[in-house]
Amino acid sequence: MIRGIQKTLYLILAFFIGLFIASSFFIRAKYNYFVYGDTPILERQQLGLFILVIAVVLALSVILYKMCLKLNKYSWKIVIPAILLFSFAIQMVIIFLFPRMPTDDSQTVLSLALDMLYRNDYSSLDTNGYLHMFPFNFSIVLYLRTLLLIFPDNYLVIKIFNILFTLLTSLMIYMLYKELNYKSKDRDYGILVFAATYIPSLFMSNFIYNDVIATAFLTSALYFAIRFIKRRFIKDILFAALLLAIGNYFRSIGVIFLITVVAGLLFNIRSIGVKKVFSALVITAILFNVPGWTQNAVLQATNVADEPMNENSAPVYMWLNMGINLETFGFWDNRESYAIYQQDANYNKAESTELFKEEISNKLSEAGLSDLVKMYYKKIVWTWTEGTYQMERYGLGNDGSSSNGGRMGFVMDRYSYTNAATDLFKADSNYRSGMLWLLYVLNFLMYVFILVRLMGGIRAKRFEETSLILVVLGFIGFYLLWEIKSRYIYPVYPLLIVLSYMGFKDVYDYMLKRCFPR
Repeated sequence: MIRGIQKTLYLILAFFIGLFIASSFFIRAKYNYFVYGDTPILERQQLGLFILVIAVVLALSVILYKMCLKLNKYSWKIVIPAILLFSFAIQMVIIFLFPRMPTDDSQTVLSLALDMLYRNDYSSLDTNGYLHMFPFNFSIVLYLRTLLLIFPDNYLVIKIFNILFTLLTSLMIYMLYKELNYKSKDRDYGILVFAATYIPSLFMSNFIYNDVIATAFLTSALYFAIRFIKRRFIKDILFAALLLAIGNYFRSIGVIFLITVVAGLLFNIRSIGVKKVFSALVITAILFNVPGWTQNAVLQATNVADEPMNENSAPVYMWLNMGINLETFGFWDNRESYAIYQQDANYNKAESTELFKEEISNKLSEAGLSDLVKMYYKKIVWTWTEGTYQMERYGLGNDGSSSNGGRMGFVMDRYSYTNAATDLFKADSNYRSGMLWLLYVLNFLMYVFILVRLMGGIRAKRFEETSLILVVLGFIGFYLLWEIKSRYIYPVYPLLIVLSYMGFKDVYDYMLKRCFPR
């Protein structure tokens, strides 16, 4: 029965991956803030250019993979620190060459952290305040406040810590891969090189928000959970539960990882043992909500807040309502949903919930079945094939003074200073467009190799990657309903790297044996 469930999960993900691959030959998903504003774009695929870039990226991938194989003769004590140090150096260069200043929510949470640090101002928790509406962002505000209390008040400090979390994620990708692919005779430094030089993650260290931090903790949690399933040491599930709780505290999609951990434990109950599985479930369940409970208890005990932070926050139905939009297929709805909560319901959670339910019901009844099908198709294809996690805006940034307006009438991004690099990538330059094409095609090829791995696993009845597949499917299902940004699926990029690298290695080894049987 368990094998049947696992096979079904593989087939479902294979279907979605196949959909993404097939759609990419006809539709190009784009996000370019300077040109289009903050909106998702789907346009007809430039097939000739698409195939040309595929050939180039594929050739480069093979060359880099063969170069990485030469590292196998060296000890991990030398290679791993060297690769991570190289990645650190690249990211330091990036944050100096592209000194992106915080904007939007990034600027808001940083301003609130400074208000709390220097003025002891917690008024954003009051009705009409930012944290009253979005209490889940208190974690990043608290983190920034603590960081700037200990270290100098400077963007550079925050970005350096982002780099450290990115390096942790890269290391966890390697360790997760080795834990799953334990039969490999190679040292497989190639996947660490891939993770440590993955362009979206390099540039997202420039983004002052919770994405990078949450990704590091959640990836680490999954690694220790898989390690526990294989080795059955209680300390591993303790680490997994603690890291999962912290990761979820920074981004509430940790519940997807929680479901995966629980499912993984239940799938392996015979090999682990009922008592250990029960203990692991109890530990995970208890620790999962400890950060949130502790936060509410401290805030109320110190009279900073009169009620639990989620008491009158914006309800989940607000994002579900944003997720149903025929024009932007679930992207930002230009504050329409905000107005329902803020103005119509006067920041009242219960009242706004009813209004949102009514709005959702009206949207579903007014839209035809074909319209809804088209919307959800566009929604899922854009989210998963855009390929850059909106790095162009959130990591690379733009010099606002160079903009002629774009669709939004202005560009909110700013640099602390400009230089030759910012000039090369400003506006919609060929360098910027070229990078977006590169990342788009790289993402496409990753899906191709993931599909290879999935089909190979089904044929060989090998389902060791079930935990990774469950997380990816969880994200697909969640963001099919939720408001979308391709940035929102950033925490799943480590798992896509692991699965795609496995598929690439499978193809490479197969071609090697076929062409050079000796």
